[in-house]
Amino acid sequence: MNAAVQPLTHAHLQSFLAFDFGLKRTGVAYASRLLGQAQPQGTVHASGDARWPLIAKHIERWQPDALVVGVPYHPDGAAHENTVLAKKFARQLQGRFSLPVFEVDERYSTTEAQSDGAADIDAASACVILNQFLRNLTP
Repeated sequence: MNAAVQPLTHAHLQSFLAFDFGLKRTGVAYASRLLGQAQPQGTVHASGDARWPLIAKHIERWQPDALVVGVPYHPDGAAHENTVLAKKFARQLQGRFSLPVFEVDERYSTTEAQSDGAADIDAASACVILNQFLRNLTP
């Protein structure tokens, strides 16, 4: 589901962990409806199967009701190789952790994080993704 296209009405979902997927680094952010603003939670510096235990630690720590994954597209909305990889990552998250997973169009999240002067671009990009998702949640 693309959160940017239609409002989400999952009122029972209160806390979220978001991921800015990358082949070598994956940024992480947390937010709850109560907080209303994503907070960076660092970057997982691992690839392939080595990333899963590190992601599991974030999920165990935060106990989110749902997960959010940024999915990149070209500026014109066309998919590319990283689109496919991010969607695969989202499916793997759902399969491994049995939590709802939402996909968010993450075009320009890194640019926004860089323009904000973030020290950890990946975690800041995850915040941008999660804040976009939160804006589309309805009470």
